[in-house]
Amino acid sequence: MGKVAFVFPGQGAQYPGMGRELMQISPAAAGVFRMADAIRPGTSEQCFCAGEQVLRETRITQPCMFTVELAAAAAMEEAGIRADMTAGFSLGELAALTYAKVVDESTTFSLVVRRGELMQEAAGRVSASMAAVVRLENAVIEEICGRFEGVHPVNYNCPGQVTVSGLEEKMADLFAAVKAAGGRAISLKVSGGFHSPFMAEASDRFGALLEDVSFHAPVLPLYSNCTGLPYAGDMKHLLAKQICSPVRWESIIRHMIASGADTFVELGPGNVLSGLIGKIDKNVRTYQVCDRESLEKCAAEVRSC
Repeated sequence: MGKVAFVFPGQGAQYPGMGRELMQISPAAAGVFRMADAIRPGTSEQCFCAGEQVLRETRITQPCMFTVELAAAAAMEEAGIRADMTAGFSLGELAALTYAKVVDESTTFSLVVRRGELMQEAAGRVSASMAAVVRLENAVIEEICGRFEGVHPVNYNCPGQVTVSGLEEKMADLFAAVKAAGGRAISLKVSGGFHSPFMAEASDRFGALLEDVSFHAPVLPLYSNCTGLPYAGDMKHLLAKQICSPVRWESIIRHMIASGADTFVELGPGNVLSGLIGKIDKNVRTYQVCDRESLEKCAAEVRSC
């Protein structure tokens, strides 16, 4: 068996009831929910009981997703499964940062709460949304975006898929242009135009918050959204910058595989990252951990490899 990589998803993968079973079956996961509730009362209740529309609000999505992701990682560690390297997509990078012990979970959770608030405030100042564009080459997607002011290719997910952030008033024309080129655009369940210049102020303000936080060297390779490579140098700068910069997810996964990863465990709601990883390289194994069944299956199969 090669190396195990833990990966953590970003906004858009959330769903009502997420994390409830993990809390019920894993004392370690339950401890994460208690931590979140002590800092931000009601976080667990929102994870377990809030409807889809409420969970779509960025200031709610981010702390709830982060809590479920850390709970899943804690449950895996409790089951004796640990990663050799880690990465997270957008918000998920904060969970990966915590798993790599760069910052303790309570401090990072507080940062995530503020990050969600800052990004929602930034989203409220401009009417923008996001869409995944598929079935086209990256260069074609970039050319199409270049036709419209206020439309940006932002997340390079896998071959043939790039996420775009754009002004709401331009998105219908973008969808039409994508269709005319033979592609397809799919609206995402997020409440703003993230990873774009629309988030510049949120990035700056989050960076100011990070100045007062003590960072430690990661205990295992931790990959950066901005570079696609393991973190090196000024981690705080890159972590703040990723709010308004593209996510280089395909590059991250290719570099992880080149470093020996052949088993990827997606920790938290959904299976979005697993799907992307499968399109990047069909030869690697992918697992998801979000409830009792998936936890038990993943732990058993990874142990047996």
